[in-house]
Amino acid sequence: MNDALSIANAVRGGKVSAVEAAEATLQRIAARDNDLNCFTAVTAESAMQDAARIDEEIAQGNYPGMLAGVPFAVKNLFDVAGLTTLAGSKINAENPPAIQDATAVGRLKQAGAILVGTLNMDEYAYGFVTENSHYGATRNPHDLSRVSGGSSGGSAAAIAAGLVPLTLGSDTNGSIRVPAAFCGIFGLKPTYGRLSRAGVALFSSSFDHIGNFASSVRDIAMVFDVLQGEDDRDPICTKRPPVETLHVTSLQNIDNLRIAIADDYFLKGANPEALAAVEQVARALDVTEYITIPEAHRARAAAFVITACEGANLHLSKLRSRPQDFDPATRDRFLAGALIPSSWYIQAQRFRRWYRDRVREIFQNVDVIIAPTTPCSAPLIGQQTMILDGEEILVRPHLGLYTQPLSFIGLPVLSVPIQQQNGLPLGVQLIAAPYNEALILQVASVLEAQGIVGAKIV
Repeated sequence: MNDALSIANAVRGGKVSAVEAAEATLQRIAARDNDLNCFTAVTAESAMQDAARIDEEIAQGNYPGMLAGVPFAVKNLFDVAGLTTLAGSKINAENPPAIQDATAVGRLKQAGAILVGTLNMDEYAYGFVTENSHYGATRNPHDLSRVSGGSSGGSAAAIAAGLVPLTLGSDTNGSIRVPAAFCGIFGLKPTYGRLSRAGVALFSSSFDHIGNFASSVRDIAMVFDVLQGEDDRDPICTKRPPVETLHVTSLQNIDNLRIAIADDYFLKGANPEALAAVEQVARALDVTEYITIPEAHRARAAAFVITACEGANLHLSKLRSRPQDFDPATRDRFLAGALIPSSWYIQAQRFRRWYRDRVREIFQNVDVIIAPTTPCSAPLIGQQTMILDGEEILVRPHLGLYTQPLSFIGLPVLSVPIQQQNGLPLGVQLIAAPYNEALILQVASVLEAQGIVGAKIV
């Protein structure tokens, strides 16, 4: 049983105990994670205690929760009571343990899920590859010589390898969607502010989202339902009422939805395979209409400016006092961000407002937009350059080519997996207007039912 729904049903139905589910998960982690390097901490003792409590609740006839007995793990920038929140850094390892779970972690536990550990990431969430100089690279389960993506690489790889059925990650410029695509699983970046970030180490406050990974649309929807809801601990978290999404994944009629393919910027600079994945999804949905998202290239440039400035400002004191203790790649990007003139930051934010309004106009005529997730499949670990559209370019900054213009204005996006014959997955983004997660989940459910998209656990 690789999916959360099956595990929860089996535990509630008495076919398997929560203790057995937790033991099986911990055994898989012990057997495989040395090769993959997904986990930075495994919470075996507390996991077994929590599993025993779930079994006791069931024995007493109490409802154990929607996610009863389902093991999960979180990117190591989520607070977990009793563990130091690393955020992928050497410096943070000196901090005291967290005294309270992040809100998202607590909500999953309240629903009966069992935390089994924390997961590797790019330092301070600044990267697309999870090649962490302190904790090592997380390897792609489909090809151990390749990156898992980032910055939530451990979260995606742990799902693709079947170590756990559910993980949490964060997305600033594409840090959920890029690893979801490279590892061939589903990854949801909800609307900005939709889910609480309380107890999460931030990279760029005006961009950061939390979201989830899973091997099926229904599991994505189920966890999204659990995570929703306002939170006084997070002033950014919207007070908009939660929307139940579980039921939409059983609907197979999307005839009334207006779906279009993003053209221009989103059809340039990619390998043919990435564009073919978009065409495959479009054909399955009988979509022939194209739309242009204006000035997407400037949106990406402005995203670079804002995130670099905000990230550098957050870590400025440590950049001055302990530059040698940063991952060199992270340090250099933060130092560059610290040198950006304030006028650039202000202008980027002004453009952001203009761009948001133009994209909102598009959604008056379209419900869902299709675009590539990444311009290529997973590069090799350590690879510095690649050829895209006949030009040699740097790998790391270009993996977010198609994700950055969307998180720039906080749109909800689901990356759905396309499995290629060469064994290296790709992703396609399903994009909607703010607070319309249900629409993209519904479209994804139809594609999954048709066999067009689907996770491959290896």
